[in-house]
Amino acid sequence: MRELPQSLTPPSNGAAIDTEIQLSRRAVLSGAGAMALLGLAGCSTTDTLDLPQMQLDNTVTGSVPPMRPAISVDKNITGPDVMYASLTDGGFNVPAVPWQKVKPQFRRQIVVDKTGEAPGTIVVHLEERMLYLVQPGGDAIRYGVGIGKDGFRWSGRANIQYGREWPVWTPPPEMIQRKPELVKWQGGQPGGLTNPLGARALYIYQNGKDTGYRIHGSPEWWSIGQAMSSGCVRLINQDIIDLYSRVSKKNPVVVV
Repeated sequence: MRELPQSLTPPSNGAAIDTEIQLSRRAVLSGAGAMALLGLAGCSTTDTLDLPQMQLDNTVTGSVPPMRPAISVDKNITGPDVMYASLTDGGFNVPAVPWQKVKPQFRRQIVVDKTGEAPGTIVVHLEERMLYLVQPGGDAIRYGVGIGKDGFRWSGRANIQYGREWPVWTPPPEMIQRKPELVKWQGGQPGGLTNPLGARALYIYQNGKDTGYRIHGSPEWWSIGQAMSSGCVRLINQDIIDLYSRVSKKNPVVVV
């Protein structure tokens, strides 16, 4: 048999044992290290951990300020089945609105204010068919509206001079000329469910003079989002009742 060189002589039994011991110690240390890492990854709150030395990010996400305040919560802005349910007001039984037939964007809701106007300002956006009541904190309450048809629209800055609940409606003489059947109301139509001004009316004045334009309710909920009135801004009766309860009757009005 060929002899092995001296440099390749097999280790003695003692050397083999030393090697096994070294390997065993390495395995134990390696396992301990793995357990330590697993402890860090779990729910341990051991005081001996030094997070800054380990360069871990311990920032709490809740400490990061939001980009803007959260949309506010309002007890009168809930589900459409509640907001547009039937109600009794001023002795009149206001019927429920089939809200499923009203486009979602025209239902009462809280939105981020994009008008740039001061809180309390009423902003009517004719093209959008929307009315915004600006709130403190960056929000606005938005309502869908019907507006005047071409030739009957008004725009500008004014204010609400006063308001009326279940107002009397008096057709102007030029309207009676166009619709002679309205002559019966030339002395005023009493407030009620069929009154064109609906449950509430806010009267718009500019420089102390009546513009002739109103923000008012309407029994014709299907007209919301349409341009078919004689210039006034109309809301669903449930919405004008809500809006009326929020204004001081002297609010600025901007129609754009």
